[in-house]
Amino acid sequence: MRNPLSQKVVEIKPSGIRKFFDVVSEMPDAISLGVGEPDFDTPWRIREEGIYSLERGRTFYTSNAGLKELKVEISRYLERKIDVAYDPDKEVIVTVGGSEGIDLAFRAMLDPGDEVLIPQPSYVSYLPCAVLADGVPVVIPLQQKNEFKLTREELEAAITPKTKILVLPFPNNPTGAVMSREDLEPVAEVVKEHDLFVLSDEIYSELTYKDDHVSIAALPGMRERTLVINGFSKGFAMTGWRLGYICAPEEIAKQMLKIHQYAIMCAPTNSQYAAIEGLRHCEGEVQEMRASYNQRRRYLMHEMKRMHLDCFEPFGAFYVFPNIQEFGMSSEEFATRLLEEEKVAVVPGSAFGDSGEGYIRISYAYSLDDLKEAVGRVGSFIDRMRNR
Repeated sequence: MRNPLSQKVVEIKPSGIRKFFDVVSEMPDAISLGVGEPDFDTPWRIREEGIYSLERGRTFYTSNAGLKELKVEISRYLERKIDVAYDPDKEVIVTVGGSEGIDLAFRAMLDPGDEVLIPQPSYVSYLPCAVLADGVPVVIPLQQKNEFKLTREELEAAITPKTKILVLPFPNNPTGAVMSREDLEPVAEVVKEHDLFVLSDEIYSELTYKDDHVSIAALPGMRERTLVINGFSKGFAMTGWRLGYICAPEEIAKQMLKIHQYAIMCAPTNSQYAAIEGLRHCEGEVQEMRASYNQRRRYLMHEMKRMHLDCFEPFGAFYVFPNIQEFGMSSEEFATRLLEEEKVAVVPGSAFGDSGEGYIRISYAYSLDDLKEAVGRVGSFIDRMRNR
């Protein structure tokens, strides 16, 4: 029998995040600090609207790009939040989570051999999606000394004549790094100088703790070069509703929509109705969740310092990314032993790219009680490692 599999797919590594949680789910008394999922229930008004839409029989397909009403609210939301306006009829596509937006962008824009610059550590989907679209991923290793921000020098060093897209994953998963307007301006100048496009993944834009989120799309000359990905999973605690969106210049959006039509048809209808309610009326709940995450963030940073564990201070998302190189173990070995010996699950930094080696990702999307118990166990483990 001939080989039934695509070699391209076979060579893609499975996600390095999931295997720890397959283990922890069957381990009594284990605490997981690994899943990037809010521990809050979806705000009641959103849930109620989802239920109401089902009761009203709103179980039909929507238009491929999404409900007009939702696209209008998304456009208003982005104009309010990042000061960029999009035509809801021509530049907004409602997707099945933000991850579909990544896939759509690469498949619509890349020809074989086109290079995609991917700063790492970062979300696990960028690299395989680029490969599946016949692009060539080019990794830019981010450095702790730069607070895991992308610098102009790092960007310029990675550009070749084949470079087409820069992925800009900020606020960042797993590091929690953010980029201010001052950080983004030199990056934008390089993008314009080299005639590049930017895929700006802003799924954590609601979760910043020092200054308001700034989108590179808002900088002069960047709207026409930028695709903005966002969604409802993180800021609105709607992970299981599977709803995101991508906003792009019309000529790009038109081609992405064709792929979306054939692959997906449309995003879940009741999720779309629920999201309308969220955008209109749930700003208060989003602020409350953000305040709670910030409290947990500050608690974990205090504990990192108390344990003398090297960790730069993150100001976005809901992760800390401590450096564990002092223990002489790979990040996977550290995470495995921590799980086996103390029943605490974290994610090895190497799951987010080679430059994440020597770090672990700890999520604070958990209650303070769970965090306190887990931190106590981590502290015991670290004490043993230092005293061995």
